[in-house]
Amino acid sequence: MKNEKKNTEFEHFSSLANDWWSKNGKFKILHDIQPIRIKYILEALNKKNLNNTKILDIGCGGGLVSEGLSKIGGTVTGIDFIKENINVAKIHAKKNNLKINYFVKDFEKEKITSKYDVIIVLEVLEHLNTWEEFVRKIKLSLKKNGTLIISTINRNLVSKFLTLDIGENFLKLIPLNTHTFYKFIKPEELEQVLSSNNFENIKFKGLTYDALKLSWKLSENTKINYFCSCKIN
Repeated sequence: MKNEKKNTEFEHFSSLANDWWSKNGKFKILHDIQPIRIKYILEALNKKNLNNTKILDIGCGGGLVSEGLSKIGGTVTGIDFIKENINVAKIHAKKNNLKINYFVKDFEKEKITSKYDVIIVLEVLEHLNTWEEFVRKIKLSLKKNGTLIISTINRNLVSKFLTLDIGENFLKLIPLNTHTFYKFIKPEELEQVLSSNNFENIKFKGLTYDALKLSWKLSENTKINYFCSCKIN
């Protein structure tokens, strides 16, 4: 059953691979929130640039965030278990003269031998069957005092209605079959697992849509989408 679900995820995201860099395509929302993501990462790290910062972007997709971090000085490695995503990411980075290390790798199954200052896991945990094990494994790849940055979706009736019923099924803002409600993660669940794995200074920040300004912003509202940052002791 676990392999069947993994294969379904693989087939779903493989079919979307060529749309990564289309700003008005199926990943439009990711392009819209790109500046917010980069802003949050810099604020979480308390930095204005990422010079001399070794970063691992897990589930990098077509490389949107990896490129954003590389452009502000980060030494970035991006991994994804879908070959088509990595191919797209490599081609786009080459076109933009960016030196990013991209690899086809399944973090759930394979070992990471290097250690990083920062590990980024954006919109990944809610697609996993055992995200708790994933978090336990991440800490082995962080340097001492390294930072983990996560974004995911809260699990409640409001998030189900807005993300699945409206965003995915009605407005088609998100590709169909992208999310499964029971895999969404409450902040308190994430905090408990992080704490039990010796992560400290755990902080949450909401990502909300301003309907009046038609734009995304950081907020204190974590009811739907949220970020989390923490450090390993």
